[in-house]
Amino acid sequence: MASKRTKKPKASAPRERKNFLLRGAILFGAGVLLCAGGTAGLGWHDYTRPGPLAVGQDVVIPHGGYASTAAVLQNAGILADDWWHGTLFHAAVVLTRHNGQLHAAEFHFPAGVSLQETLWILRHAKPVLHRLTIPEGLTASQISALISNAPFLTGNVPALGEGDILPQTYSYLRDSTRLALVAQMQLRLHTALQEIWQARSPDTQMLHTPEELLVLASLIEKETAVPDERPLIAGVFLNRLAKGMKLQTDPTVIYAITHGNPPLGRPLTRSDLQTPSPYNTYLVPGLPPGPICAPGTQALEAAAHPARTDALYFVANGSGGHSFAATLSEHNQNVSEFRKKH
Repeated sequence: MASKRTKKPKASAPRERKNFLLRGAILFGAGVLLCAGGTAGLGWHDYTRPGPLAVGQDVVIPHGGYASTAAVLQNAGILADDWWHGTLFHAAVVLTRHNGQLHAAEFHFPAGVSLQETLWILRHAKPVLHRLTIPEGLTASQISALISNAPFLTGNVPALGEGDILPQTYSYLRDSTRLALVAQMQLRLHTALQEIWQARSPDTQMLHTPEELLVLASLIEKETAVPDERPLIAGVFLNRLAKGMKLQTDPTVIYAITHGNPPLGRPLTRSDLQTPSPYNTYLVPGLPPGPICAPGTQALEAAAHPARTDALYFVANGSGGHSFAATLSEHNQNVSEFRKKH
């Protein structure tokens, strides 16, 4: 009698369904990982590659959130102006927050700056400094005009006295006040004047205060632009003061006529030399009552360290400098030679 064959039991439908779902989940997870990896790779590429900025520029980053900062960067052309790069900026800020907070200021962004470099700038770069140069020899009115017209400053220029500030190049941040900048200039003058006064030569015994040294330096500043001549001119003026002679320096007459609002616009005349004013050193002995301009450091040093000379006179030599003389006759000869050339 034939034996019956044993049949294998078929896998149940629930088990097959479970395996199918498992395989699907694995495939879906792999897809997600591949997608995430691709997105991360693209993000890193866009994070580190050069950006669209064609020419370096200064950009003001205002106070606010990440959204406003991203908008400013996109408007300036530092970031591409699309959804992806705006989102990438937010993600990069969050993922690198351990590197520090973003700052609001005016920063310089170079051409082609990447997002990675942009975040470094926003976190660590120094703000843009603007510069204003005050040349030597300007009057208070001229300096006030320079400060008033300087860009990126706020507020009005405070009243300036003659010789109140030290001519230099000054740096300031955008939106600094003119009041604060002037205070910085005045402090520089005070510091320099005190240091120079303390180290002055014994040959300056005719000067009794730092303020008198400042006045003398302003005369030197207006008389010559030749550095080597400044100590000589200081020596002449101090010699004349020691002998009780009037200083008779033309720049003080010009100041008396213009009231510190140059230019005069014409040569001095004989009648100008009779202009009644405490600044007219042809009429009034001694130093004028105040500076006639803002002298620079070299003029201050010359006033504090005059050359030892017996000269009492000087006149322009027609070559940018001066001829010095110890006697009036020698001086008159120098004047005669100058007139022959002119």
